[in-house]
Amino acid sequence: MTKKPRQEMAQRRRRARHMRSIGYGAVVLGVLTVAGALLVSAFFKPAPEPMAGNVVDITADMSGFDMPEILVKAGVPVTVRLTSLDNAHHTDGGGKHQWAVDELGLNIIAPPEGSQYTTFTPTTPGSYGFYCDICCGGRANPTMQGTLIVDA
Repeated sequence: MTKKPRQEMAQRRRRARHMRSIGYGAVVLGVLTVAGALLVSAFFKPAPEPMAGNVVDITADMSGFDMPEILVKAGVPVTVRLTSLDNAHHTDGGGKHQWAVDELGLNIIAPPEGSQYTTFTPTTPGSYGFYCDICCGGRANPTMQGTLIVDA
């Protein structure tokens, strides 16, 4: 072999390596872009839309309710809005969460990564237990229960 064909072969190999490196870099960049977009959507959820009146916003995820105690006034209408932070891929409950108070006949079920609400007027002062019995161990899990206090 002469010197020229060897140089051409070496040049072709360098070009092929260069093209593989560019392809690899493009794949890595694509994966990082998708991962970044998923992380942003997971950690930066939009705030719920504002509602008129006395609104109590409660969030729930696999670790429990964010408010273990809620204080409201008797005779004053209140809206409880429950937001589930979990997505539909959770095997326990499918991302749904519940806020229920048996003594008051209240039962809110929030869809995965969504909200649901109910408005009621508590009339009798006292302490009432609320819970989620859809997932996360249900009533047996202390983080999935709390107290609604109706003050006179």
